[in-house]
Amino acid sequence: MRRQIENPHKINRLINAPVVRVVGDNVEQGIYNIKEAIEIAERQGLDLVEISPTASPPVCKVVDYKKFLYEIKKKQKEIKAKTAKVVVKEIRLGPNTDDHDFNFKLNHAKKFLQEGAKVKVDVFFKGRSIIYKDQGEIILLKFAQDLEDFGKVEKMPLLEGKRMIMIITPKK
Repeated sequence: MRRQIENPHKINRLINAPVVRVVGDNVEQGIYNIKEAIEIAERQGLDLVEISPTASPPVCKVVDYKKFLYEIKKKQKEIKAKTAKVVVKEIRLGPNTDDHDFNFKLNHAKKFLQEGAKVKVDVFFKGRSIIYKDQGEIILLKFAQDLEDFGKVEKMPLLEGKRMIMIITPKK
């Protein structure tokens, strides 16, 4: 059994409105009954495509249907390409991270922010180290302060279970 792909638009004889508004290139725009509209399209060797079925009367365009679908796909591709893809890089610290490790991870965060990625910094508390919550918050705030030339804090440090999370976004 072959599956038939359903068209997103009604074309030619599939349009069931008795009267339509016709638009398109080389066409006298106006309101026609459906038979006249189809004849206008056939005389030009094109299709009558219903582009706005909810309008009163429905709007139909005289156009080559394959070319019409191609243009729609092309526009959707352009829109998709223009949308920014947000990348989130994660950096994990401990509540007792020493200066060398801190600076090493700070340099990575700077690089990520310069590339345009968001940075999610978290302090992970293992076992009983949860008693150092304030120390973890101090480390995150110092991290944010050292990165203020490259990014700004989107989400302040927040304790979620055994980790304290902060998100930094790049400056444009």
